[in-house]
Amino acid sequence: MKVLLSIKPEYAREIFSGSKKYEYRRSIFKTQNVTHIVVYASLPVGKIVGEFEIEDVIYDDVKVLWMRTKASGGISEEEYFSYFSNKERGYAIQIGRRQRYQHPLSPEDKYGLTPPQSFAYLER
Repeated sequence: MKVLLSIKPEYAREIFSGSKKYEYRRSIFKTQNVTHIVVYASLPVGKIVGEFEIEDVIYDDVKVLWMRTKASGGISEEEYFSYFSNKERGYAIQIGRRQRYQHPLSPEDKYGLTPPQSFAYLER
């Protein structure tokens, strides 16, 4: 199953350049059989720009999670801890094989969806 995930444009660029190997989340989808993330780059881009396979999902104490993933997280320590403020545990989605789309897509045209605040499940 695929999930459409809203990601800030700067982080989407880093994912597809290969420099960001983890996508951090305060909460995550409940369905266990999600294998792919379809990346919606939020405004000002406002398009689906590609997708990636989920290699692993790490759920841990926020401080431990940072120590385990910071070298490939594509985010500063300050941004990371600001994002996870008031949370004891968090998620790091390990990015596997990635595919950047040659032509970005509208989520409305492709899936009949408005851009999600966080994520939306997609039918196969």
